[in-house]
Amino acid sequence: MQFYLAPMEGLTGYVYRNAYEKNYGGIDKYFTPFLTNKKMSSRELNDILPEHNVGMQVVPQILTNRAEDFLDVARELQAYGYQTVNLNLGCPSGTVVAKNRGAGFLALPEELDRFLDEIFEKCPIGISIKTRIGKESAEEWEGLLAIYEKYPLEELIIHPRVQKEFYKGNVHMEAFALATDESRHALCYNGDICTAQDYRKITERCPDIGSVMIGRGILKNPQLVEEIRAGEDIAEGMAEGAHILSEARIPRDDISDKARLRAFHDDILNGYAAVMSGDKNTLFKMKELWVYLAEQFVEPEKYVKKIKKSGCIRDYEVIVNTLFRECELRE
Repeated sequence: MQFYLAPMEGLTGYVYRNAYEKNYGGIDKYFTPFLTNKKMSSRELNDILPEHNVGMQVVPQILTNRAEDFLDVARELQAYGYQTVNLNLGCPSGTVVAKNRGAGFLALPEELDRFLDEIFEKCPIGISIKTRIGKESAEEWEGLLAIYEKYPLEELIIHPRVQKEFYKGNVHMEAFALATDESRHALCYNGDICTAQDYRKITERCPDIGSVMIGRGILKNPQLVEEIRAGEDIAEGMAEGAHILSEARIPRDDISDKARLRAFHDDILNGYAAVMSGDKNTLFKMKELWVYLAEQFVEPEKYVKKIKKSGCIRDYEVIVNTLFRECELRE
């Protein structure tokens, strides 16, 4: 199984990716938060620079409905050594959809088809697609899949929800199953993998999946990929008759889970502090991250509340020190 880190705007940029790769690793492909400009901004450029992504397989993602803009960015990315880009047809954000971009583009299948025809004809590097299964209804999926089948995709990453569902309700596994039955492309599953149990449920329903993309699950639990891989190793050992307990703990190095999480946190904090102007901007990024990291701890609420109110890095670090000292990690 291949594991991908999903692109999440404002969260999974190169500072986060480098800290994750250093402290956890196990990711086969990292996808960048989407690029939206015909010419990359300095922030976007910093995120894709090869020297900021050493030792990682990184795939830049582009969000646009203009073929000319897509091709301009793809050519610029090629100049930096990239051989594949990813087209975002999955973002459900209202501001994105209102401009017929992301998942909003799915409501215009004829325009989408013309767009794909042009970019696949002219793009000098490979193209993968990350998509939802429609804008309003899952019934749109069969027609969209037929469009995708016309083009030589490097990979098709499917989040089996429609745009209006955002991240709520059950995923439409029958839509993903349709793709596994009818698509000629390499497929990747994305959506609602937050625990090893979630992963097992997905792969039991669609055992031929070769890759999965995880976003929020990793942000909440950076060890998730390790836990999944350990579960697969245990299952393989049991299938071979090995005497392995199903509740066996994941093998660790000489560092505790909490110490590793703290090192991961500190690498992110120091990374942002080194490249951002002032405490306010750095703390904005860290506070956004704590929306997810807090779920690793037992009863962290009063500490997280103080984190949100912190106004300088010095005060923030005092609160974080207390949280790590006084709060236990969830089992």
